[in-house]
Amino acid sequence: LMTVAGVLSAGVATPRTAYTLPYEIQVSDRRIHDSHPRPTERMTVSEILSRSSNVGTVRLAQALGKERLVRWIGRFGFGRPTGIDYPGESPGILPAEPWSGSTIGNVPIGHGIAVTPVQMAAAYAAVANGGVWVRPHLVRRIGEAEAVRPARRRVVSPGVAATLVALLRRVVDDGGTGTAAAVTGYSVAGKTGTAAKPDERGGYSTSRYVASFVGLVPASAPRLVILVTVDEPRSAIWGNTVAAPAFAQIASFGLQYLGVPPDALLREPATQE
Repeated sequence: LMTVAGVLSAGVATPRTAYTLPYEIQVSDRRIHDSHPRPTERMTVSEILSRSSNVGTVRLAQALGKERLVRWIGRFGFGRPTGIDYPGESPGILPAEPWSGSTIGNVPIGHGIAVTPVQMAAAYAAVANGGVWVRPHLVRRIGEAEAVRPARRRVVSPGVAATLVALLRRVVDDGGTGTAAAVTGYSVAGKTGTAAKPDERGGYSTSRYVASFVGLVPASAPRLVILVTVDEPRSAIWGNTVAAPAFAQIASFGLQYLGVPPDALLREPATQE
């Protein structure tokens, strides 16, 4: 999210800008590849996001550059507490300075950085709010006291926020990596995640993962941001298989509970084998 937001905001690329992407690239002392083998091909920024291309995401980060990437990490609130009204919040973990040669390849795909679920949900809520980050809070008011007015700050322009929503909708459309998050009658925008967990040797496990899906619904006028994370799933590791179906069920219930009218042509959600 932060990498694509950065390149769009800085004018480094547009959704239609295309890159020639091999299956695997070398970044300093590390080889980075996509989740499934494929031939070298051209992908647009939109396709890099919808297909969750690690190689494409790293290419975008390299085009953005380390200094601007660091600023975008900060703009989305990563690396510091959100200030939610609940004790014990973690600030997350950012890569230490100075960065190693491979850090520019690690951070954009979620390695060498730790983001809390609240931070991630707040970042996607900023996109849902037209580019305005709002401090998360649990208590609206106490008794007859005035309702809480959480801090707000603009993260991206309304135009970039609208573009991000459009790109994230493609993740859930046919051909994207989040088709199982579809909710009948509603447009959904979101992103899958499959992250290897750190191991005891200082690297990353090849058998322990966290699968996730975070999205906003209805995408045309968001009312809900929902994040589902599954720690060390056993049957499968992919966010679309493990987390997206739970997102769809929670979203369906929440939309009905809130009485939100459908905003999309009725179609059946995608099913997984």
